[in-house]
Amino acid sequence: MNTEGVATVGRTVRVLVVDDEELTRTGLRTLLSAKPDLTVVGEAADGSEVPALVAELRPDVVLMDVRMPLVNGIEATRRLRAASAEPPKVIVITTFENDEYVYDALEAGASGFIRKRAPAQQIAHAIRLVASGDSVLFPEAVARLTAGRPVRREAAARVAALTRREAEILQLMAEGLTNQQIAEVLTVSLETVKTHVGNVLTKLGAGNRTQAVILAFEAGLAPRG
Repeated sequence: MNTEGVATVGRTVRVLVVDDEELTRTGLRTLLSAKPDLTVVGEAADGSEVPALVAELRPDVVLMDVRMPLVNGIEATRRLRAASAEPPKVIVITTFENDEYVYDALEAGASGFIRKRAPAQQIAHAIRLVASGDSVLFPEAVARLTAGRPVRREAAARVAALTRREAEILQLMAEGLTNQQIAEVLTVSLETVKTHVGNVLTKLGAGNRTQAVILAFEAGLAPRG
């Protein structure tokens, strides 16, 4: 994840915190409550509680532990995406970047991941990023998660169908750049980048940027570490 600059959303971002450890939930609430543009609207101790709370509280972002005893973050993410055409963004929190559960959560539709012990500013920045439509990825960590996996022919075929510009956009996405940063690198407008990103997602059959990047790694387009 590129953490340079400050992501701005232009509104207060509503956050639901999900973790089976009360101490972690309390700590995250305290950290996020100190940010004027973020508000914690609720907490849950297990993924089984998430769909009902999302329907009631309408959070923009769910900050969710990937490992929980009953319904983990992977299954909870799947349920959210199945329940709504426009589910909230999900950031999974994990103790280890190379946690195999993280890869499964990203494939399930999470917009990214972050370590539990990450600095408060980094966690807040991640929430703002996904709320604005970007993703939270650490390219090196994703490369480790996909290392050793065979290149998927289906993924490679989809990537091969992209135009040269779309493939370039996907490569930059895989390197962790935000839409604004991609616009600056390519010297084009932000709206142009958003249009290209939308086309990439459609052609790849990806539900979000993160799934597109995972597919890129599986296709061998992005460096695999």
